This record gives sequence, structure tokens and C-alpha cells, in this order.
Amino acid sequence: MQKPTESKTITIYDIAREAGVSPATVSRVLTNNANVSKAKKEKVQSLIEKYNFKPNALAKGLSDTQSKVIGIIAADVRNSYYAEVFIACENAAREQGYTVLLSNAFGNMEREMQHLDMMRQQRVDAMIQLGGSVDAVVSYPEYIGKVQQIMPAIPVVVTGKLDGTECYEVQIDFDKATDFLMEYLFGLGHERIALVGGRYNVLGTYSKRQRYEELLERHGISYREEYVVAGSYDYESGYIGMNQILALPDVPTAVITINDYVASGVVRSAVEHGYRIPQDISVVSYDNTQIAELLTPRLTSIDYDYENFGRMLVNTAIAASKGIQVPMHQKMSPRLVVRESSGPQQEASNERRSFRDKAWPASVEEHS
Repeated sequence: MQKPTESKTITIYDIAREAGVSPATVSRVLTNNANVSKAKKEKVQSLIEKYNFKPNALAKGLSDTQSKVIGIIAADVRNSYYAEVFIACENAAREQGYTVLLSNAFGNMEREMQHLDMMRQQRVDAMIQLGGSVDAVVSYPEYIGKVQQIMPAIPVVVTGKLDGTECYEVQIDFDKATDFLMEYLFGLGHERIALVGGRYNVLGTYSKRQRYEELLERHGISYREEYVVAGSYDYESGYIGMNQILALPDVPTAVITINDYVASGVVRSAVEHGYRIPQDISVVSYDNTQIAELLTPRLTSIDYDYENFGRMLVNTAIAASKGIQVPMHQKMSPRLVVRESSGPQQEASNERRSFRDKAWPASVEEHS
């Protein structure tokens, strides 16, 4: 990174960039504000002395002239999951007197980088990225470089990860979510459990599959490759994947779908093939969007407490923009919402079936 030289006028933004902090943090150091960590304060102060920096009145007052705008980049807000998270973020921001600026990337990294530049030009106080490049199992070097250019001036909060950066991570605990689904199905007597949908270069999907395999092994159940069908995150992936599974000689008794969209395709395929849900095959899912209530039968699904998830994202963004210390890594605990799409495996004993009623008081919500 090129350092400011004596041949140019040093600005508060130059100090912030070299110190790796926000301009507001530099301003707070200049005004002796207490909301700055000792390490950051010493780093900024050393640069102020190094360049004999003399701030003007605007720079001194920067911390009081925040835009009160949070930029949000969503992978695709047409997806009900991203819509739910965005609405929760918008409501949480409004509670604190902030507005949000939404941009859709439609799964395109070049578009994401354009949005990053646009939001920097708009001088947003912080950015939140929902999915997209920050969901990659292996982070893209080009995107890492772009975010590293942004972060000295603007904190970035992501729902995934971005290796090699100091992004704040607010993630859903997918291991715990998979534990809830699998243990619930085991308790209903299911052992032949399929996993349908998603791409395994995506962090959340990769984590779910890894946990799925671990839990099968823990319960002494053999992993069956034919029961795991990748694809995408839409209705068609569920439909095609379930058609493939139902062509097997040994059909599973339960199917976990990567999201509610995929579940809708799975349900249609099962019904077209003459299977009853849940009497013949149980179907459970992740995300608990509106689709879960609209399907027939209504869908058992993992819920992420969107209201608190959005609040956690926004609170982290606002705190970081003000130089307040906040955890770099946080996880949102999910819960299991049980509806009519899941039931006991038909050959399960009465003892096994009773597991559903006694084992999940803290994490399962029954919807009737």
C-alpha cells in the first residue's frame, strides 16, 4: 500500500488508510474520545506525529457527521432467505436512526465489486454483505483485494467469511442447525436419510454436508453417496434431485433439503411418484421462509430468528463504524420448527417415536 508522502497534503483519510482504521476512528483520536482501543489509538497517534498532521475543523468533526447509512449487498433479494435477512436489517437500522442502501449482486463477483466502490463513494458508515463471494469455501483473491481497499475507511460485516481480511463475521451456526435436523430424524426412527440441493463450494452447504456425514458416523449409520444429490438452490434442483433419488432401489425414508425452495421441488416429485408426506417420506429443510407455511403439507424447517440475526448484523456494523470494540466472529443460534411434513419412520418402535415429544424442549417449536 502506498504511503502518503510529504509532497501531498495529508488528510484524515490517508491517516486512516495507513493505520487500517476508519476515518471516524482517527477523528475520535484527535478529539480524545474514549471509544477507541489503546492499540488503535497508539497506531493513529504515531502516524499523526510522523506526518505532523494538522486536522481542519471538518476532520475534527467527522465523527459527528456520519452519513447514518449502512450499505447492504445481497446475493439476490428475490430469494426469500435474503429478503428476510434484509428486512430484519432494515428494521434494526431504523430503530437506531439509520437508513440502508440495498444493492443486488445476482451471484456476480464483478457486480459485487462495483457495489463496493459505489458504496464507498456514497460514504456509507459501514457495509453488510449477505452471501455471494463471502460464501465461498475458498475465498477469491481478487475479491479479498477489493475488500482490503475498502476496509481502512469503512468496516465490512459478512454473513460468511473472507480469508485474509479483518471483516466482521456474523454467521449462522450451521453445525447446530444440522444437529437439530439429524437428531430429530434419528429420534423418529429414520436411518436412510438423503441430502438434496446446494453447491459444495458454498460455505453453508459444505458445512451442512460435513456435519451430515459426521452425524451418520456417530450413529453407526453407513454414508451412502447415492443419497447425496447436489445441484443449486431452486425448485428445479429439488425436483430433479428427488426424481434421481426415487429411482434408487432403496428409497430413503427422510430427505433433508438445503433450503425451502429445494423442498418445494422435492415435495412435488414425491407426490407425482405416489409417495405420501410424511407417511412414506419425511421432508425437512433449512431457512423457514414463507414457503414453509405455503407448502402442503407445511414444512418442518430450521429457523434463524431473522429479527435477531438482522439486529446482530446491524449492531455490529454500527459499533465498528464508531470504533467501538465488537467481536470479530459471532454465531447465530438456530431453532427447529416442526410442522406436518415430518413424522415417524413407519417401522420405528414406540420407544423411538416418543423421542420427538421429550428430547427437544429448548430448540423445537411445534406448529399445529
